[in-house]
Amino acid sequence: MALHFVDDGAAQTAPGETLVLTGAEAHHAATVRRVREGEAVTVTDGRGVWATGSVAAAEPRRVEIRVEAREDRAEPARRILLAQALAKGDRDEMAVQAATELGVDGIVPWQAARSVSRWQGPKAQKGRDRWAAIVREASKQAHRAWIPEVEAVASTRELAARAASATLVVLDPWTDTRLADVETGPGDVVLVVGPEGGIAPEELEALVAAGAVRARLGDTVLRTSTAGPAALAVLNQALGRW
Repeated sequence: MALHFVDDGAAQTAPGETLVLTGAEAHHAATVRRVREGEAVTVTDGRGVWATGSVAAAEPRRVEIRVEAREDRAEPARRILLAQALAKGDRDEMAVQAATELGVDGIVPWQAARSVSRWQGPKAQKGRDRWAAIVREASKQAHRAWIPEVEAVASTRELAARAASATLVVLDPWTDTRLADVETGPGDVVLVVGPEGGIAPEELEALVAAGAVRARLGDTVLRTSTAGPAALAVLNQALGRW
């Protein structure tokens, strides 16, 4: 299997030309992944461009790739977004990583009432950057042509407002409606996952009042780190993405 890298230069490179990786990506390719001359690789700009080629030269700070083919892969017409509540430890990061590998199209950090972690002031941008780095690396691992965007941290009110233009599905183990039975409509789908302490009653009420649908995953109660990825797998099947 060809190694996969991310570089903005892929968008401006045509077959027959040379794409040069520099900086951290070159270091990752040459020193960490130990690419060698002649080895097959793929490169994306993270916005749909997919270039296939072979390594022409590999040095610690510069890797040259001879591009042999290029295609533009369209973004899914119907996106699935994960609104992941901030959680203690690294459980929210685990959810973001797995969801990216499973094909989520966007990440919305959610500052839920029961979130132990608080993204306030400079910490909000730092947390967003951290999640974006996790998404980037998970996208490379999964060989994705589109890297999901990590949005700014959202409040419950801001999350509820999305129900006006998307199907908002709140994962709730105490409802009778199964996720597989939810009618998602023609637009985007936003999966809402609460923190370890669960979604506060007033938040659940606000989301449902805005038009969100409550849905459960089987008979077990999943951790915040696994609920989103599990739900994403169900939706991938239901929407014909898998």
